[in-house]
Amino acid sequence: MEQLLSAGALDVFTQSIGMKKSRPGILITVICPFDRVTTCEDILFRETSTLGIRHRWQERVILSRKIAEVETVYGKARVKFAERDAEILTVQPEYEDCAHLARKHHVPLWQVQDAVRDTALATLRKDELTKLEVAYES
Repeated sequence: MEQLLSAGALDVFTQSIGMKKSRPGILITVICPFDRVTTCEDILFRETSTLGIRHRWQERVILSRKIAEVETVYGKARVKFAERDAEILTVQPEYEDCAHLARKHHVPLWQVQDAVRDTALATLRKDELTKLEVAYES
């Protein structure tokens, strides 16, 4: 998984499956841009016992995102605001920031995530998002 992600895969995940003749198996799914397919195939053939790879081409619709940094009782953390047609649909704390703060303060991860989300939502209610905006992502 590490090699695939380093080679440009956007996501990699595995699932336990039952294969023909009731044999157990692992299905590995690699999501990657079209221009990284051959590189990811090479890694799969080299690093697994597979003799074949199935492809499926999909389109993706993504929400535009704004990333802001908010100050909480645990410290600063980034939060992602996803929107469509100028309406904010989701508010998601950045995992790595929250995990770092949780370790630093010896509190559960969910407590930090809740604090970040609550602070971000309070900021939204005050209509201060434009003041906090750091960057757009696509």
